[in-house]
Amino acid sequence: MEYLPLFINLKNRPVLVVGGGSVAARKIQILQRVGAIITIIAPTLCPELKKILFTQNINWISKNFNPTMLNKVILIIVATNDAKLNTLIYQNAEERHILINTVDDKNKCSCIFPAIIDRDPILIGISSCGKAPILVRILREKLEALLPKSLGFIAKLAGAWRNQVKQHIVDTVCRRRFWEKIFYNGHIADLVEKNHFEEANKAFKFALKNTGNNNNNKGSVTLVGAGPGDVGLLTIRGLQVMQQADVVLYDHLVSSDVLDLIRRDADKIYVGKRAGDHSISQNKLNRFMVQLAQQGNKVVRLKGGDPFIFGRGGEELQTVSKAGIPFQIVPGITAGIGVPAYAGIPLTHRKYAHSVIFITGHNINDNNQFNWNTLSNNKQTLVIYMGKLNAINISSNLIIHGRNIYTPVAIISRGTYRDQKILIGTLIELEKLAKMADQPALLVIGNVVSLHSKIDWFGKNTLHFYPINSIINLM
Repeated sequence: MEYLPLFINLKNRPVLVVGGGSVAARKIQILQRVGAIITIIAPTLCPELKKILFTQNINWISKNFNPTMLNKVILIIVATNDAKLNTLIYQNAEERHILINTVDDKNKCSCIFPAIIDRDPILIGISSCGKAPILVRILREKLEALLPKSLGFIAKLAGAWRNQVKQHIVDTVCRRRFWEKIFYNGHIADLVEKNHFEEANKAFKFALKNTGNNNNNKGSVTLVGAGPGDVGLLTIRGLQVMQQADVVLYDHLVSSDVLDLIRRDADKIYVGKRAGDHSISQNKLNRFMVQLAQQGNKVVRLKGGDPFIFGRGGEELQTVSKAGIPFQIVPGITAGIGVPAYAGIPLTHRKYAHSVIFITGHNINDNNQFNWNTLSNNKQTLVIYMGKLNAINISSNLIIHGRNIYTPVAIISRGTYRDQKILIGTLIELEKLAKMADQPALLVIGNVVSLHSKIDWFGKNTLHFYPINSIINLM
């Protein structure tokens, strides 16, 4: 982190602005909003600044800069095109340890202005440390669109009631849940959003009056699908739930970028399972979830992909439901959909595949588990989770039951990550490809795989083991 983000109280504090143009005017308008005492040094002022000067209490010194002008100043804004003057002021500011911002010259700054989203008293500052100002502007526009205008009033109302809530609800956990459930995520916030401020105040008084200090609230369990890896594939609802969690139980397939979005003071507990390495048995995990919820915690069970597609989410919720714990499900983008999309492989296509089947290859040795005749349909895409270790059984069973040996196949490891790796060949070569692939890996079998070479968009780390033209002619 190159800069430390700070919010500084400049009310009634002296700030020096060097420059009298439109850029200086924009900075001065911001300084006025926070109540700074402003002195301008400039030979002339632009019309905008002249107008401000006549209507506001601003001191204008139309003289050349002198280092003595820095006495008792806590912040300097330099907005001139004079490089020598800018350097002189910066050197003097550094000698005096005074914060200085030289507009559009990062090397002559000890502080920088972020892009500001103002929902007073909620303030959000966004900065790229001077490296990507256009990107910062785009991010600010996106956040402006997401944040309601009423956010500031909600914060002011919370501030007005904060001491009374603290006195009425002594337990800190109960108090936090009151704010989250009753105020920020409940009916009161909806009333404020609709500008029904008087009703919001009445509802708040009623909610506080009927809230006791005893922690009789049951905890809850929420299953959240984290997606196949790329943090951008996490749903907004999933993010919201993670931000409200007391405890998060996560698998090894959940990316570190997704884990970084969990509320900072939440407990994060790894309960992952991979081939030959189970940190906790499924039965113990189920009981552990129930125990945490019974203690009053908001438990998030965070799973890679989607919790209801080969994620044992149904088994876990059976135990939670039996214990009488409230629960909900936040679906995620399963690997079987997200990973092929990032590999440029459509799972269905009017010409090549009329259906898609998802199976797990974990217990593929049990031939009675699958209808191989159905799986061997050449007009169908087959997506196989955890199939790498049983690749030889998969390919031999499909071929025996009629699948063409030259059917295109793809093995995708680390799908949706920047180091995603794709191995493409034919069904007869599946075992060889599997030995070359990393874990975790997803198998895609079907004629749609040949379209990868035409619509691959995410990455070029692909190894081909067949002549594309021959496969296309086959179809």
